[in-house]
Amino acid sequence: MCAVTLGVKVGVLVGGMVPAGASASPRYALPLPGAQVAAGFDPTATPYGPGHRGVDLRAAQGDQVLAAADGTVTFAGPVAGRGVVVVLHRDGIRTTYEPIDPSTSAGAVVRRGEVIGLVAGEHAGRDDVLHWGARRGEAYLDPLRLIRPLGVIRLSPRR
Repeated sequence: MCAVTLGVKVGVLVGGMVPAGASASPRYALPLPGAQVAAGFDPTATPYGPGHRGVDLRAAQGDQVLAAADGTVTFAGPVAGRGVVVVLHRDGIRTTYEPIDPSTSAGAVVRRGEVIGLVAGEHAGRDDVLHWGARRGEAYLDPLRLIRPLGVIRLSPRR
């Protein structure tokens, strides 16, 4: 009897399935290339419970903030006194960037690596970070998982 190896590619997408009609997951990159993480993702147990719904990347006031992946800007403006930009990507994930002085506006199509604004203001009492968040629907995701995907999984039958 000869052994058969089954090579199956399984598409893994952070946060769930690709919406109908959407193409494969876009490639993501850090919005501040080479930035260090100042505060990591800490999902909340309840909608209003303690936690951190994104990551804080070390930044300096005036640093350029780049779109993490291709998408469409759905919001660019102030929220609670801070500038915020939200980009919807073709895989259904929305990324958020704050505090930011937007250089884009709602409806703009942006490419990965395109400048969408400058770090400006405070987040959580700090003026040396950019908060980067990601959501699919109402579920918050660790945005670092977008740039460190699980990759292709190969399945083989048990012998």
